[in-house]
Amino acid sequence: MAFFTPWKLSSQKLGFFLVTFGFIWGMMLLHFTIQQRTQPESSSMLREQILDLSKRYIKALAEENRNVVDGPYAGVMTAYDLKKTLAVLLDNILQRIGKLESKVDNLVSNGTGTNLTNSTTPVPSLLEKINVADIINGAQEKCVLPPMDGYPHCEGKIKWMKNMWRSDPCYAEYGVDGSTCSFFIYLSEVENWCPHLPWRAKNPYEEADRNSLAEIRTDVNILYSMMKKHEEFRWMRLRIRRMADAWIQAIKSLAMKQNLEKRKRKKVLVHLGLLTKESGFKIAETAFSGGPLGELVQWSDLITSLYLLGHDIRISASLAELKEIMKKVVGNRSGCPTVGDRIVELIYIDIVGLAQFKKTLGPSWVHYQCMLRILDSFGTEPEFNHANYAQLKGHKTPWGKWNLNPQQFYTMFPHTPDNSFLGFVVEQHLNSSDIHHINEIKRQNQSLVYGKVDSFWKNKKVYLDIIHTYTEVHATVYGSSTKNIPSYVKNHGILSGRDLQFLLRETKLFVGLGFPYEGPAPLEAIANGCAFLNPKFNPPKSSKNTDFFIGKPTLRELTSQHPYAEVFIGRPHVWTVDLGNQEEVEDAVKAILSQKIEPYMPYEFTCEGMLQRINAFIEKQDFCHGQVMWPPLSALQVKFAEPGQSCKQVCQENQLICEPSFFQHLNKDKDLLKYEVNCQSSELAKDIVAPSFDPKNKHCVFQGDLLLFSCAGAHAHHRRICPCRDFIKGQGEETAAIPAVGNHYLLRTGLLAAAFLEGIRFSAQTCSSWASAALSWALLAVSGAEGLHQQSYMSVDVRLEHTFFQALPRFSPDFVEPYPPAAGMTRTSGSGTTDAKGDGNIFSAVVAVASSVSVR
Repeated sequence: MAFFTPWKLSSQKLGFFLVTFGFIWGMMLLHFTIQQRTQPESSSMLREQILDLSKRYIKALAEENRNVVDGPYAGVMTAYDLKKTLAVLLDNILQRIGKLESKVDNLVSNGTGTNLTNSTTPVPSLLEKINVADIINGAQEKCVLPPMDGYPHCEGKIKWMKNMWRSDPCYAEYGVDGSTCSFFIYLSEVENWCPHLPWRAKNPYEEADRNSLAEIRTDVNILYSMMKKHEEFRWMRLRIRRMADAWIQAIKSLAMKQNLEKRKRKKVLVHLGLLTKESGFKIAETAFSGGPLGELVQWSDLITSLYLLGHDIRISASLAELKEIMKKVVGNRSGCPTVGDRIVELIYIDIVGLAQFKKTLGPSWVHYQCMLRILDSFGTEPEFNHANYAQLKGHKTPWGKWNLNPQQFYTMFPHTPDNSFLGFVVEQHLNSSDIHHINEIKRQNQSLVYGKVDSFWKNKKVYLDIIHTYTEVHATVYGSSTKNIPSYVKNHGILSGRDLQFLLRETKLFVGLGFPYEGPAPLEAIANGCAFLNPKFNPPKSSKNTDFFIGKPTLRELTSQHPYAEVFIGRPHVWTVDLGNQEEVEDAVKAILSQKIEPYMPYEFTCEGMLQRINAFIEKQDFCHGQVMWPPLSALQVKFAEPGQSCKQVCQENQLICEPSFFQHLNKDKDLLKYEVNCQSSELAKDIVAPSFDPKNKHCVFQGDLLLFSCAGAHAHHRRICPCRDFIKGQGEETAAIPAVGNHYLLRTGLLAAAFLEGIRFSAQTCSSWASAALSWALLAVSGAEGLHQQSYMSVDVRLEHTFFQALPRFSPDFVEPYPPAAGMTRTSGSGTTDAKGDGNIFSAVVAVASSVSVR
């Protein structure tokens, strides 16, 4: 008999039972509660929620896209795709309803049950409508393009894109889809050939760049340290160190006269190809032993100017450095530029470096062409720059065929108006104690010959004998070879800058030998009070008759050793003579020795003039964003050249300068009607002589290639249509030519006194006469104090623009942004008046005028 133990309810078992029961009960209760609460929401509640979310969505969307026009190419999230889909659905519904209505109408009108399918009459408007559903499948939508004025290449680029956009997948990556609007967006935002669409979102990288402003620097120590890395920069470092005080004073002075605020800080690459080992030149090595210094002078002045103006500069003098700086784009085989922050925005380079730069970058080169500024001493004329045209004309030159805008070439002197004049600074080697001492130096009856190499003196003895008859002859020839130097010459060898300065102050005559061409030394001599004897060339020297110019990309003819000094300075500082005419040479020497010639320095060759010019180029010259109209079109003066005459010549004859950027405004028949030129027939020609016209047949020839606009070309039978403009020689000579006064002290004093006597209140209408009176008063004060010659004065004609707008050399007075008017002062034009509350600023204006007047 089995024995069973009775079951006992222990506390442990009881607890387990209660926990299990509680869990099951709780789950049942929860399930019941959920079932009770889950009731379908009413349609009104859902409608309120939808409306509320819709309002919030629309408000947020409007806030985010406040400045964006909705459209298929808006470039930002505007829910356009959703709206487009809804539009397509609605359009489909409308079409169905339309068909249904048509069938019902037919049924009612016929009153029978005829075959409805055969009797359907489609609505004409529906047949003419584009099927909206095709939009989803990539059909083009209407894209309104802005005017393309100022962007001459835009239309051609769009045509190219239509045929070639599939040639590189990078175009599709940028959003190009075969539509005109996508072409336009790419060409305006990525490659900058077309104007920016106003409703497009701004490029974030460009917006970031605008927030980076340039601030002037007044300390060159950082620049000096930067250039210590290269031994090749030693000569330039020493020049910068010697001129540091003058540079700092100049940037401070310019900041007082001109508005240097709110300028964008540019990323600038400076690549000196001529100093690289690969170039084969030994310019840096021979700089201290009689080698050419012109290029080093210009480079050191450019680098200093860029630095003081507040830009970020990176300097390269080797291919390794160049590759390191540009490594982000080196090897990029894409036809599109790289995305993101720009490595550089401006590139200053020479012709040698240009070839290195192109080879280093490969296909990416095309995206940096517009940023290039090429230092090119002798200039590059358009017919040598245009590769196909140069080939057609048979020009064989290793220096041309770059297909750049001719104004991207920067010259040493303003000899080629198709290019841009960069210039340099005539150095003043003296410190403050030297300046006090140098004024006490008495001029000796001596001359200094311009020629530091013995070969320059060859076949010049007869010419030098005439000069030796009247003066003691000195030289600074380097080396032991002196076979061509007459025995009576006192040779000092190569001198330091400071010693050369003292020697020039003792000298009356600086003697040119005919070579080197267009160097900086004659200006330095003129600045120290010497007269320059400038050898005339008859016939003029060019690539047609002189080996030195063969291969250079210019047909320019030099009429003398220094054409700038001959044309823009002249007597009594420059005497251009025929070395073969002994009587002419002797008369010039006598005339020079019989008078006292004061030092003369054109403003454009001072530190301040260089800073002002470079700043204007950086701010105004833009070859990356279409054709920017600078100089302003208001400066245009149209002249008509005679057959066989170039625009450069006809402008110069009228005391003007040819401005190539204005050619595009004289290249249509409607443009010429303003100047009484009626074209009864016309044609397009890709030639440097266009635009031109034949007055007999009233036939006009217009330019078919923008790169061939040229001031240099001349037509044998047609009259060229020439865009000229005015300029101020030496930064102020058009305003007044005033003899030199020590440090301008008396001139400034006279101007301030005149301003005080005239009174503070004045109007813009009478400002011209006021300024003329002020300057005349100042001249009388200067004349009385210094006993200057009355015949050296020129008539004073000061215009309002010339008075208060610091004009650039070679530029019209309106080209530079003036310092903003002080509070309460209103600048007006025409016959308007100036607010009297600002009249207290007249003194600062007068000081600005005094500082800008050229010393003659």
